[in-house]
Amino acid sequence: MKPNDQPAQFPTPGEIRIMRTLPGPIERIWTYLTDPGKRRSWFAGGPMELRTGGKMELFFQHKNISPTETPPAEHACKHEGGKTMTGTILRCEPPRLLSYTFGENSDVTFELIPQDDKVLLILTHRCRGDDLSSLMTFASGWHTHLAVLIAQLEGLPPPLFWATHARLKVAYESNIPANPN
Repeated sequence: MKPNDQPAQFPTPGEIRIMRTLPGPIERIWTYLTDPGKRRSWFAGGPMELRTGGKMELFFQHKNISPTETPPAEHACKHEGGKTMTGTILRCEPPRLLSYTFGENSDVTFELIPQDDKVLLILTHRCRGDDLSSLMTFASGWHTHLAVLIAQLEGLPPPLFWATHARLKVAYESNIPANPN
């Protein structure tokens, strides 16, 4: 298995960690995390006040990521019309660290570490309360979004989002115990 295909790790209860090596430089990767247009192409658009305490909005419209696919019924709202999630920037240290709330009960942190002409991205998603049941969906979602990002950065065709997400969700649910810790 290639390093950029490794499954998410579950280092503590309610925590997902995914590491990927991306083509740099670090400033390029930072723009894919913070620029709404670039972020929309692999994850979700929307404005961000790039400062600790700043407001942010993620606008999920997956037809931007995988326009030829029909999404599963439970995700149809994120495909055509889109879905908005608001949050708050928890930490912003350009171009190395970005952390923000993700929904009501979780947060996500992106750490960028330069490695010669590459950048190590460490994504950590922490869930609290009722979101713990969504861990495998979050793991497969981030895994898929990062695969799309890597393809874009490398100038390759992106994987089909929904087909990849569905395959990974089944793999996570069947290969990782209900309480991964």
